[in-house]
Amino acid sequence: MTASGKDAGPATPEPRPARLDVGVVSAGRVGAVMGAALAGAGHSVVAASAVSRASRARAEELLPDAEILPPDQVVRKADLALLAVPDDVLPGLVRGLAASGCLRPGQILVHTCGAHGVGVLGPAAEHDVLPIALHPAMTITGRAEDVTRLAGACVGVTAGDASTEDAEAAWLVGEALVVEIGAEPVRVPEELRPLYHAALAHGANHLITLVREAADILTNAGIEPAERVLAPLLSAALDNALRHGDRALTGPVARGDAGTVATHLRELDRRAPASADLYRALARRTAERARDGGLIGPDDTANIADALERHSP
Repeated sequence: MTASGKDAGPATPEPRPARLDVGVVSAGRVGAVMGAALAGAGHSVVAASAVSRASRARAEELLPDAEILPPDQVVRKADLALLAVPDDVLPGLVRGLAASGCLRPGQILVHTCGAHGVGVLGPAAEHDVLPIALHPAMTITGRAEDVTRLAGACVGVTAGDASTEDAEAAWLVGEALVVEIGAEPVRVPEELRPLYHAALAHGANHLITLVREAADILTNAGIEPAERVLAPLLSAALDNALRHGDRALTGPVARGDAGTVATHLRELDRRAPASADLYRALARRTAERARDGGLIGPDDTANIADALERHSP
């Protein structure tokens, strides 16, 4: 109601201003998606580097307002520079940026590599930037739907020695950026960053390998489409593993059924030898976890180990 008693109608919200100018180096799968997520949070992606045809198309779709520039010019224009390049490329890129004069005090410098903490940003930190490592714990393909997926994911945050005032400020800025894109920040200490990344790679990347191996074996058995058979089984197995841990283990190893394991290995060695070694390795580790979880006893564990040993090529 106005002072005259008349209803003034619904208030028109003020448009939310972009708080930071963001530069993305480069518009690969992760960079384009993270940049789009930051834009969705109210920041302005003003520049991006993109060399390949795929990265240029990605930038056009996900970062439509970004000017395509060389990396040093992207960083020069940015309040927040997002370095989204492969792990092995990052150290050289940071050294080059530090030597180019494009960095300035107070700038936020973020990289997205999982295996590196903020130590790799050392040459840039000498220019009084705020160094942060943000790694999304999500498989990213570089498509628009990844922005939505990212909103429900966790993001590993590393920002140096939290005992110093500047480092604590960097932690808080990193966590705030993660919250703004709708994700959940998880603090990862600098020295544990490689172990954190190994866990994610082991789980996500090797899961895909395992699923495709199983699909190939089913196809070799004449069962098509293999994905139709696997989808409900593997979805339930993943859900059970996350909910119930090792108690979710089923199958011949978790029952101590060494005879079935031996039969599997004979068939795999004959019909799918490339998959047989992977089966052996996973069965051995599964037996150890089943033993430690109390699902099978020492005798069953020994019988499984004997079957794996006797049927090794």
